[in-house]
Amino acid sequence: MQVFRGLRHPGIAPACALTIGNFDGVHRGHQAMLALLTNEARHRGVPSCVLSFEPHPRDYFAARMGQPEQAPRRVATLRDKLSELERCGIEQVVVMRFDARFAGQSPQAFIDDVLVRGLGVRYVLVGDDFRFGAKRAGDYPMLDAAGAQAGFDVARMLSYEVHGLRVSSSAVREALASGDMERAAALLGRPYSISGHVLHGRKLGRELGSPTLNLRFVHARPAAAGVFAVRVHGLMDGALPGVASLGVRPTVEDAGRQLLEVHCLQWPAALGADGGYGRCIRVELLHKLHDERKYPSLEALREGIALDVAEARAWLPAD
Repeated sequence: MQVFRGLRHPGIAPACALTIGNFDGVHRGHQAMLALLTNEARHRGVPSCVLSFEPHPRDYFAARMGQPEQAPRRVATLRDKLSELERCGIEQVVVMRFDARFAGQSPQAFIDDVLVRGLGVRYVLVGDDFRFGAKRAGDYPMLDAAGAQAGFDVARMLSYEVHGLRVSSSAVREALASGDMERAAALLGRPYSISGHVLHGRKLGRELGSPTLNLRFVHARPAAAGVFAVRVHGLMDGALPGVASLGVRPTVEDAGRQLLEVHCLQWPAALGADGGYGRCIRVELLHKLHDERKYPSLEALREGIALDVAEARAWLPAD
């Protein structure tokens, strides 16, 4: 899969079958849409393409109003979103910077400059609530009429439901916020996971008897938070059981930076003490144990971690 930042790249295909959206989490509704898109692309002999945005448009408008807390909590990092789009068979992703200039485009300018001249669309698939252009003035009928004039097909996909409930990024966020990891997995079609490169930290976990692998969650407001029983992929063949904390480390730092700290319950001896650094790992958050806690001392933190390890061992299936 090829990924482009913006439209000014010679490698972008001259024609494509396109869908447009934020695709936060790439849940089962997104997956159904992407399956339809790839099928239509094959029939037309053009690559499948996703047009997405960074930052999320609602992040941009919330920051512009001075109310960043109004932005939606983020389900996935850009890395994880791109990984899932590739897994769904998408051949090309264009990530547009959502800024004042982009937000101010008229609907017609978006059609002419982005869809027609920028991407050479032959087919455009959108969701049932799709809006575009300044003040969300563009809608499906307008896009459909423009396609008839410019020579590209337009289709709309209705909501996707699981057990009678509409699948959406908002529903995934609600499940993660409540700690219902089973419901989140049902909406996503897979366990919720976070991936990234293992970073060096303060090595405090070693002093506390529970060394950790540290991954940065780059967005300030992740949809999930707390302490979880997890599975870790990427250190060896198969998965390793573990316990992880996602949050701001209130006992030792509380710096506002979101960090995923993972303690593997079974550390591969072949890796040595420092063998995890620099590796790209994927951590599945399977079961929430509790919210983040601020302990009164490092000794209390040590005891709390020991309890979390014991609870994670009890919950995770035995090998």
